[in-house]
Amino acid sequence: MKRRQQGILTGMPFMANLASRTFVDDLGRKIFLARAPTRIVSLAPSVTEILFALDLHHEVVGVTQFCDYPPAAQAKAKIGASFPNVEAIVALRPDLVVGQQGFIRADVLAKLEQLKIPTFIMDARTLEDILSHIQTMGRIVGRPEIAADLASALRRRINAIKERTQDVPKVRVLYVLNSDPLMTVGTGSYIHQVLDLAGGLNIAAAAGLPYPRYNMEAVLKEDPEVLVFPVGTAEGIPEVEQARWRQWTTLSAVKHGRYVRIPSVLLDRQGPRIVDGLEFLAERLHPQLFSQGAGP
Repeated sequence: MKRRQQGILTGMPFMANLASRTFVDDLGRKIFLARAPTRIVSLAPSVTEILFALDLHHEVVGVTQFCDYPPAAQAKAKIGASFPNVEAIVALRPDLVVGQQGFIRADVLAKLEQLKIPTFIMDARTLEDILSHIQTMGRIVGRPEIAADLASALRRRINAIKERTQDVPKVRVLYVLNSDPLMTVGTGSYIHQVLDLAGGLNIAAAAGLPYPRYNMEAVLKEDPEVLVFPVGTAEGIPEVEQARWRQWTTLSAVKHGRYVRIPSVLLDRQGPRIVDGLEFLAERLHPQLFSQGAGP
């Protein structure tokens, strides 16, 4: 009996350590890592940006073809694009694969699980989720202090924008996520929250879905004052599609030429640069708040 009790007691710190290295991802899946990973494969640009922001330049051994930021990420081995190559992932001998829901197919995830490669999936629905992911990743990779400092700095910038815009009349906004079919963002999406914090009134807020399809009848009825187009070389709304909106001459945004073109990588990626996107939008929705001498 004494030996059994001593065994239990001496095992308690070990069990506590096991618990501290167990993580639950946004799919509700548990992964256990006995130590901080040293060979990490990223399956999404947002993940890559988080990992590099945590100073994991050497630990990241593989990324997708879409992972173009920071520039150092472009030198990493490529494991595919929209369809990750499992063989290429395995060849990199990762002790952790990190992905984003929507960027990983169920069959790829199932194969990685079958091969017993620890895989952690993230899915942000709010800005706070993004900050939480940064901190969780910091704990996983053994960089909790760096992650906490980064999250705190981003949170301060978010609060600074919130303070500037909270007392000004909101501007009616339509975020054109896709043109044909017309899609936008609604409640339940972090981009909707960004629009709100930037001082915008999302005309699709009542749609009830994070990424709803929309129709021109609803757009004409809600009459947005600003049209926001994500733009970029690989993703975003092409100029020819942006130009088609000029035919809707009764829209306030068209009448006054209020088009905001924002680099899609600042909003579409659930990483640290989302705050750059928030600042970018706020300055263009309410330029008077950011003109010289406009206040803090």
